[in-house]
Amino acid sequence: MQLNKALADHDTPELVVVLAELLQKKGWMLATAESCTGGLIGAACTELAGSSAWFERGFITYSNEAKSELLGVDAGVIAAHGAVSEPVARAMATGAIEHSPPSRVALAVTGVAGPTGGTPEKPVGTVWFGWSVDGEVRTERRRFDGDRATVRAATVHHSLQALVELLLAH
Repeated sequence: MQLNKALADHDTPELVVVLAELLQKKGWMLATAESCTGGLIGAACTELAGSSAWFERGFITYSNEAKSELLGVDAGVIAAHGAVSEPVARAMATGAIEHSPPSRVALAVTGVAGPTGGTPEKPVGTVWFGWSVDGEVRTERRRFDGDRATVRAATVHHSLQALVELLLAH
């Protein structure tokens, strides 16, 4: 819990520095698969000079078709569970690894940033995360309050914070 609190106190650029150090220490590359953030995670990562040493590529898969075409997410899984779901986040993270051969680490996000698009089951602010670290995939659902920009910023921060925690534990 101490580590989680310490990481929560870091802003996003500081998390990226820590992430970069961890990935470079392991010699691993990162791929991202983003829907609701539209490339903000990749942008945060590549804001750091030298990121080409650890950031391999980013997939912006905003539409369901893009999730299927670029990441190999089964259209039937999307139809059955919706784009904002655990199976889709898991498939996005797995697909990012499969479609980025040098990458050993991936993070994926799919959510409802708002202000429209929410449902009673998946209200605005609902985000599913997927992380693949050296073959192990983890997922998590979170709900963030606020406007579109706040939800997207919180999604970027949480995705990076949780990835740093997973790498530290690995």
